[in-house]
Amino acid sequence: MSDASLDVLADAAGIEARYWDIQGRLHERPPETARYLLRALGIPADSDAEIAASLTVLEEEVWRETLPPVILAKEASTISVPLRVAATTAAQSLRWLIDLEDGGRTAGESRLQDLRVEATKDIRGSTIVLHRLDLPSQPPGYHRLRVASAGEAATNLIIAPARCHLPRDRSAPRLWGISTQLYAIRSDKNWGIGDFGDLGALTDWSAAFGAALVGVNPFHALFLDAPESASPYSPSSRLFLNPLYLDVTAIADFAESDAARSLANSSAVAEARVAGRDSSVVNYSTVAAAKLAVIEELHRHFRTMHAREGDERGRAFRHFVTASGVNLDRFATFQALCEKFPTHDWTRWPDRCGDPNSGEVARFTRDHEDRVSFYQYLQWQCEVQLGAVAARARAQGMRLGLYRDLAVGVDVSSSDHWADRDCFLRDMRVGAPPDPFNETGQEWGIIPLNPRHLRLAAYAHVVALFQANMRHAGALRVDHVMGWQRLFVIPAGASPVEGVYLRFPLDDLLLIAALESERNQCVVIGEDLGTVPAGFRERMTEANLLSCRVLYFEQSHGRFRSPAELPELTAVSATTHDLATLQGYWTGEDIAVKAKLGIFKSAEETDRARAERERDKRLLIEALGSEGLLPSDLQPTDAANVPWSTEIADAVHVYLARSPALLLTVQLDDLANEREQPNLPGTASEYPNWRRRLDRTLEDIAADPAIAHAIAMIEQARRASSQTVQQRR
Repeated sequence: MSDASLDVLADAAGIEARYWDIQGRLHERPPETARYLLRALGIPADSDAEIAASLTVLEEEVWRETLPPVILAKEASTISVPLRVAATTAAQSLRWLIDLEDGGRTAGESRLQDLRVEATKDIRGSTIVLHRLDLPSQPPGYHRLRVASAGEAATNLIIAPARCHLPRDRSAPRLWGISTQLYAIRSDKNWGIGDFGDLGALTDWSAAFGAALVGVNPFHALFLDAPESASPYSPSSRLFLNPLYLDVTAIADFAESDAARSLANSSAVAEARVAGRDSSVVNYSTVAAAKLAVIEELHRHFRTMHAREGDERGRAFRHFVTASGVNLDRFATFQALCEKFPTHDWTRWPDRCGDPNSGEVARFTRDHEDRVSFYQYLQWQCEVQLGAVAARARAQGMRLGLYRDLAVGVDVSSSDHWADRDCFLRDMRVGAPPDPFNETGQEWGIIPLNPRHLRLAAYAHVVALFQANMRHAGALRVDHVMGWQRLFVIPAGASPVEGVYLRFPLDDLLLIAALESERNQCVVIGEDLGTVPAGFRERMTEANLLSCRVLYFEQSHGRFRSPAELPELTAVSATTHDLATLQGYWTGEDIAVKAKLGIFKSAEETDRARAERERDKRLLIEALGSEGLLPSDLQPTDAANVPWSTEIADAVHVYLARSPALLLTVQLDDLANEREQPNLPGTASEYPNWRRRLDRTLEDIAADPAIAHAIAMIEQARRASSQTVQQRR
């Protein structure tokens, strides 16, 4: 088999030949991985004959398209349309028609012979000519273009702004807010897991201090039949929400249903609530059993009392179901099917049930309409409650409101994968190449999208993702945004060292993000930590995507960067959910836990981590001192012996608040002086990932004058930073 031919085919399919890891080491594309990934992409490559045939198909397929399946163009720019027709039609006239999203139309006529000819190609005895049809600019939106000559062809036309939304008033104070893992919140009301009611209370409290936003973990739907699979970054669906966050007593039917209130006050549910509130971790199984049992009673009440045609709530529910379309139908059906089989892993279901388009699934949906309706009801209530929180934020003057989080992918057993199998590469997984945090690389257990299918489907899944996750959000964090340009993919079951980078259509994804960002007035933040391709951050800046900057990593030439050195189009924070809290960082709690769990490969590696941390603490003290933020009794030369204090956290937050960065987020964990971090990468059951609850209740935190004082200092520093930015302009 010719490696040279395989390389040509792999390059044509978007599989990168090599990459340099974060330490500058070169990794070449393994031929076996290239063949495996080509098969996953639907491109045969197991023999020289298959490679030759596949190369021919790839070279010719674009020439067989009169119009591409989708065309993207920038607002207020000429629309350049590639038109491929047989040379024999060159003398004919051409008519074009654009059906605009708002129902309007625009049309025109030309002659093929007057169009610019860019190339020709002979395919099996026929000559195809590539013409360039330039059309006048159109308003932003999702339109349909039809072109008629000898025959008619049609394509999707997406017109978008060149840049994502940013707050219009750039002279207003720099933005800041509080971020949290919602499940971790304790309160006097919740059932052992933070809920949308707690989110509303946190929003009220934050708004009173002048916060522009409240940041949250992904709210993606997980697997209700396996509630302990709790990672919000390995969801079942990124299009729908996790109903365990519902505030059960806030559902309108709760006030109406005697049966539901009786069940909620029964000894079994009451005991589960009390145990949940007292627990240091979220017991997802107990929470799910209690909440879903009561909500099922609420759903029965709703169907009995509000199903009639003229009922206002009934109309609202039916409108929600209709507006959510086939995506909700399939998601709810998937949830109901998970009750039928002993696993949510649909790849182990009978073949006919593994296909959402099968007659078997259609019959199941009809026969189990009540269960499908229940799962639709759950999503409706999630929409109602999350929307109410967003409305409260706006009513209190929050400039952004909710700052949501979009995970990089879904679990291979996900409902998203089941609902649209062609959209995913079933036999591949997403991960990261070797780096200092993991010398063997990482495999995240999630499945990548298929870039070839995305284009063929006019990016319908991507559009739906942005719409679902920007709804009720003033800002959206995109996890591992580098995946818009290239994604590190690994054959299922293989080691990450066998992974390769697969290219994705960055230009198209940026435009779709910009269109939805402007429509939803939603700032987009790209999580760009890790191995970042050369020039990628510059592209982010051009498109108004904010870069993520984390204090721990902001070092250069043996020192921490000063606040003034941080770029304006960034979202800064001291830490993240995957890193040590400020107290944990200072005390070395994360290093101690890693050593205890055997994550370090040797005692020498542990000692090196401790030595590096002491150096970083010394550098941090020097940086704080250079800004006049050191507590009076703290000396840089004695960093190793400086005990932790909340004064250090306050100094760090003010340090970051002084930066010109557009956005600052402060973790609720750090305001509450938490020691342990929410998630410890590289662990599964060894550490309570995505389960840790805050040590203090939200009510206690809100009543703490020291926390109020810390927030007041942040607000003051942000205002001062805004004045500095204005003076420099």
